[in-house]
Amino acid sequence: MVLDLGGGPDHDRLGFRYWKNPGPFVQFNGIAGAKGRFLGFWAVLTQAAFSYIGTEIVAIAAGEAKNPRRNIPRAIKRVYIRILLFYILGTFVIGLLVPSNSEGLNLKSESGKGTAAQSPFVIAIERAGIKALPSVINACLLTSAWSAASSDLYTSSRALYGLAAAGNAPRIFLRVSRNGLPYISVIFNSLFALLGYMGIKAGSGRVFGWFANMTSVAGLMTWFGISFTYLRFYEGLKAQSIDRTTLPFYSKLQPYAAWYAMISCLVVCIFSGWSVFLKGQWAIDTFITNYFPLILFPILYAGAKLFYRKKIKDPLEMDFITNIKEIEAEVLDERPAKNKAEAVWRWLM
Repeated sequence: MVLDLGGGPDHDRLGFRYWKNPGPFVQFNGIAGAKGRFLGFWAVLTQAAFSYIGTEIVAIAAGEAKNPRRNIPRAIKRVYIRILLFYILGTFVIGLLVPSNSEGLNLKSESGKGTAAQSPFVIAIERAGIKALPSVINACLLTSAWSAASSDLYTSSRALYGLAAAGNAPRIFLRVSRNGLPYISVIFNSLFALLGYMGIKAGSGRVFGWFANMTSVAGLMTWFGISFTYLRFYEGLKAQSIDRTTLPFYSKLQPYAAWYAMISCLVVCIFSGWSVFLKGQWAIDTFITNYFPLILFPILYAGAKLFYRKKIKDPLEMDFITNIKEIEAEVLDERPAKNKAEAVWRWLM
């Protein structure tokens, strides 16, 4: 905001300059008119999804959280705040500082060659004429990347452990340390980090694009599955006359939000690699990395149904009672905080 208002070394007040020239939408592949601008918007949806993938980690953490009936609803509400502050507001500010047609934003451009120089924050600071701060921003990016990697390793190892516990993965992944750490799952998932060395030959920006495409589509299909599961859950509650407002957490926008999420995720996945079908734009790597996870999802689902021979449960057969009393018995004491310091500590935890 300081840079936008002219607080940089060049004292250039940007305001909403780049919203007018070149404008927020760039013509895709030189296609003129509203069609080109719309295609430019649609082309970045998978990249946008890549940034949001991982917000569902709060649900996976519920398996190891103390008093999930109290803490998980709190965590979910704080996710909204983080999305609004860091994602929406951050994107808004970047839109003020960096023109949409900046070459440095392109992972395949020669200026950045797929490095941290492609960060819009770095580009904005360099355009303002600040020399030292880009290195600080790069350090922040490395820190956030490390944080994201640790959370991804946590979720992937716990998901693999859960699959093994349900009998859907080899039992070796059930091995845990004395402290309950599923170390075999952690080690196995850590090995995938070695794929990053593919960038030595193919280029880091290109390899990053491959994994961004695959994880975005896989994440969107995960959200599709979450939405579908919730709609079934909602149907079961309704069939058994259970008031969902009595649950520890509920959304006022349901089931409409779940329908919106499910349909939107599926549409974005289907058209995620549409650009390869334009004349002269065919790229086998883009096609595979976009559509392989999408095709794999229904194949695995149908294969599991045939292998285990389990039909979809009728809403009246869904079990919402088992172990509820045991869970409710674990609810911690909700005594009011003794002072402001304790109140702040509880809020952070």
